[in-house]
This record gives sequence, structure tokens and C-alpha cells, in this order.
Amino acid sequence: MPIRIVRLGTPRAPDEGVRIGTVRRPPRGVPKAQFAAQDWYDVWYPNLAPSAETMKLGQEAKTPAEWNAFARKYRSEMGEADASRSLDLLAALSHASAMSMGCYCENEAHCHRSVLRALLAERGAAIFVNDKDETSA
Repeated sequence: MPIRIVRLGTPRAPDEGVRIGTVRRPPRGVPKAQFAAQDWYDVWYPNLAPSAETMKLGQEAKTPAEWNAFARKYRSEMGEADASRSLDLLAALSHASAMSMGCYCENEAHCHRSVLRALLAERGAAIFVNDKDETSA
């Protein structure tokens, strides 16, 4: 049951499983009791979100070099012990549990979730890609 990488706030796919919000802040103006009902997330897990400083780098990145600097910094943060263990756990669970995770950004290619997808794949996670299951090795 692979992990789906999603845009938070979009309609859920069938059998998507638990939706994990890997964002720094909850959605604005939404009561906590409505997060899941409005398709934001079931569990908030900011541990896998970029730090505020790193997030700013990503948001301001206009060139490939600037985006790569953001990705390197975010990867470095995700290499720290707690984040790394979380990624290992999620990668292992992806073979037995349905789940999804994501962020609010419209364009995944210019969002930390693209890097998160790669980090999970590097750990052997089963990741849902283009309407099929793919297990990364």
C-alpha cells in the first residue's frame, strides 16, 4: 500500500489512507475539528516540514541553482536523527499501510514534497506514482 504524495486540501483518492500534513503551520481559518473533513490532513507532522528559514529559501527560489540550494538545505535537515528515523519508519510502513502526505503548494516540482518523495524513495518506500504502485529501491 504505497504512499501517495498529495496537495493538502485536495479531494482524497479512494483508499488513500491516513493523510499526513508535513507543513509548518495548520491551514489558516480552518477549525482544528475540520482539518480531516476538509481534506487537509488527519495528522499534522511538522517534523518533516522545512524549517522556516529553509522554507523561505524554497519560496524565493527563482533559478535552478536557488532551488538546488533549497533542496540541499532541506535534505540536510531531513538527515538529522529524528527526521531521518521518521523517514525510515514511513518508508517501512509504506509496504503495509495506506497513507498519504503532502503540503499546500500547488506545484509539486517547486515544493518540498518533491524532495520528500525522493527521500522516501531512497529509503525503499513504496510510492504511488501516475495511477500505479511503484516500489523504489
